[in-house]
Amino acid sequence: MTDIVREFFEKLAARGHEPLLHMVSGSLRFELSAGARIEPWQVAIKRGDVTVARDGAKADCVVQCEKELLARMLTGRENAWTAYLREEYEVQGAIGLLVVFQRLFPGPQAVDQTGQAAGYARRWR
Repeated sequence: MTDIVREFFEKLAARGHEPLLHMVSGSLRFELSAGARIEPWQVAIKRGDVTVARDGAKADCVVQCEKELLARMLTGRENAWTAYLREEYEVQGAIGLLVVFQRLFPGPQAVDQTGQAAGYARRWR
C-alpha cells in the first residue's frame, strides 16, 4: 500500500519552491498519530521556498491529527476545514498558516472510484 502522506511530503520537498505559497513565510509541524506512534513532519516556508524535515522542531503552527485523516485530506476524500469544524484534529498557533497551506490539498472529487457521483452530488441525482 502506498503511503500517501509520505509521498505528499517527499514531493513537496523535491519541488523546493511552491508558487501557490509565494507570499507565505512560516513553519508548520504535523504530528500524525498512527496507533501508539507519533510521526512528525516539519514544513518550513519562506516566500514559497519549501523545506521538509522529519523532526519535532518549534513551529508557528502545530497540527495534531490521525495519519489516516490527513491521507483522506490529501486525496480529496475529506475537506480539511470541515474536519476541523468537527474537531477531528487540533491546531495550535497560527491557524491562518494552515489555511494557506491547504491550497496544496486537492479539491473534492466529483466522482468516486465506481464512476458514481460522490457525497453531496449523489443525493441530488
